[in-house]
Amino acid sequence: MDTGFIGLGTMGRAMAANLPKAGHHVRVWNRSQEPVQALAAQGATACESPVEAFQAGVVISMLADDAAIRQVLLQGEVLAYAPRSAIHVNMATISVALAKELTQAHAEHGLRYVAAPVFGRPDVAQAAQLNILAAGDPLAIEHAAPLFEAMGQKTWNLGQEPYRANVVKLAGNFMLGCAIEAMAEACAMAQAHGVAPRDVLDMLTNSLFASPVYKGYGGLIADERYEPALFKLVLALKDIRLALAAGEQGHVPMPFASVLRDNLIEAVAQGDGDKDFAALARVASRRANLNER
Repeated sequence: MDTGFIGLGTMGRAMAANLPKAGHHVRVWNRSQEPVQALAAQGATACESPVEAFQAGVVISMLADDAAIRQVLLQGEVLAYAPRSAIHVNMATISVALAKELTQAHAEHGLRYVAAPVFGRPDVAQAAQLNILAAGDPLAIEHAAPLFEAMGQKTWNLGQEPYRANVVKLAGNFMLGCAIEAMAEACAMAQAHGVAPRDVLDMLTNSLFASPVYKGYGGLIADERYEPALFKLVLALKDIRLALAAGEQGHVPMPFASVLRDNLIEAVAQGDGDKDFAALARVASRRANLNER
């Protein structure tokens, strides 16, 4: 399949690299050139602009945030110059409001738009084991299915309105943050009474909470292994803010999300923004002065 790929950050680069391996022809564009050249060495075609990448039949974007998407896709003439038969698959985590705006913008240009955010960190993306949340035109999703199969272990179809996939992604990241915060506070409480966090988490993540999220992040917390970051804490803060905005738009109070936002802001203020999301656990231990005992 002739495919464009825009946005080659840590996640995008790992995802895009799996497409040539599956036999797809990939045109790649990124604002910095190093990942473009790296993928070109693996068989991809380097593009000089997003417009050039959008000449493919299906275009995947994995840009960092709402601001990057607006700058690259909405403030220029990328959509205006795209072939009317093109399908745009946006796999980034974005706000519900922007998801609806993008749906309208693509419709005005006669393009098909699919939202397909993912669950999985860069190592999962590299292994092509992502869970992909897809919503949009059913025929467009069906057409893009071979690309999803090359990047993920399962595609979850969430309906015809693209924003639905973004809602579920934000809900999932909110629950992920709650799990990290719960482990952080539980470990701080136990440690204050002389029980090591590793002993707490080893027992609980192999019994009551034996799930990938608790095991994976629990291991990072137990080892205090927050670098290198597979999902930066500052990006988690962005997603929790988006979840709160979605809640407000739907008149849904989210008190736990408010606590998460404030704790993440505190972590960033303490210099942990570029560390892994699991470094949120340091907030609870700092507040309890555990490092001073």
